[in-house]
Amino acid sequence: MAHDAEGLQAGTEVPGGPAHEATFPPFDPNNFAAELIWLAITFGAIYFLMSRIALPRVGSILAARKDKIESDLSAAAKAQDDAAAAAAAHEKTLGAAKSKAQTLGQAAHADAQKQADVRRAALESELNAKLAAAEAQIASTKSAAMANVDAIAAETAQAILQHVTGKPADPAAVSAAIAALKG
Repeated sequence: MAHDAEGLQAGTEVPGGPAHEATFPPFDPNNFAAELIWLAITFGAIYFLMSRIALPRVGSILAARKDKIESDLSAAAKAQDDAAAAAAAHEKTLGAAKSKAQTLGQAAHADAQKQADVRRAALESELNAKLAAAEAQIASTKSAAMANVDAIAAETAQAILQHVTGKPADPAAVSAAIAALKG
């Protein structure tokens, strides 16, 4: 021991000294039998509590989750089938609408074609009538002009003959000569 100036002792010794050399109780071979009994009792109690209380609750929770998942999956499959049926019905309706629209379009086109044909026929008839009237007018104007041509030709021939011969020409002879030239 160390002594300081006043006679007091200071040290780091454990009370009881080196004579107190006991082992750690769990490792003491004298306590193994009691420890094994308490281990078996504790393990049995925990096993009983887990098997009778905790595990049934966990099992029921897992079963409920499994049932919920299965019902959700069946509902999703039903919804998917319903969506597929709705899509098929929509496609059928859309096809019918397209067919009807095409039929209506063809009917409208045929009706417009008929109306155009009627208008064209009326216009052609009107134009043919105008053409016939114009041709008749041209023919009458031509025949009137031709009649005038004969008269003008006769007058011109008589004037030329009178100028060249100095005597008036015979109108019947001039008309016969013009008719012979035309014929």
